[in-house]
Amino acid sequence: MGEQAYSAMRRNGYATCQDFLRVFDEDMRGLYQLSFLLTGDPEKGERCFVTGMEDCAKENRVFREWARIWAKRVIVQNAIRELQPRPSHSDSSALAATPFSQKNGTIGHFDVDAVLGLADFERFVFVLCVLERYRERECALLLNCSASEVREARAQAIEELADFRPSVFDVHGDRGRGMARSAEGLRGLRGSRNEGTWSRSMPPAQA
Repeated sequence: MGEQAYSAMRRNGYATCQDFLRVFDEDMRGLYQLSFLLTGDPEKGERCFVTGMEDCAKENRVFREWARIWAKRVIVQNAIRELQPRPSHSDSSALAATPFSQKNGTIGHFDVDAVLGLADFERFVFVLCVLERYRERECALLLNCSASEVREARAQAIEELADFRPSVFDVHGDRGRGMARSAEGLRGLRGSRNEGTWSRSMPPAQA
């Protein structure tokens, strides 16, 4: 991006490459954790994270105050393209009809390995609707499915996770440690504003 275009974006209140670089630098752990939980794989999570950063570096008409939300959305969209999760259509209509507040367990306090063990579609719905608090309709639009399929997958995920011993949701389990190591490796990323491109030096992900 040229200096003139860069200055124009600043004047108009749009986020620039530097704004997005700051977002990814300040919330690297959180953004990578989102990518990792969605993909369920350190290498795929790392790929979605890096691609998301590069996508955000392009000239986007996004207001500066929305930069963090936009960064998350780009990572979610990259993860969806990577895995293409589809509903399994299991027979759980009765469970899906149960009010969400009546499910067993404490929402938001689940073991990392238990979340990663969910089927792709159920994991995406759980991460987006429960952990990230996306609205049901927005989640359905992102996943190209119906709202009822989102409700069913969310209920199915919570039922499966309720079978695990509840523990504080953190990143220090076996696969969680691998996630933390990969997140630290991502700190080798270095962004430079040069016609909208990024240069990077990153070690391979460790599972």
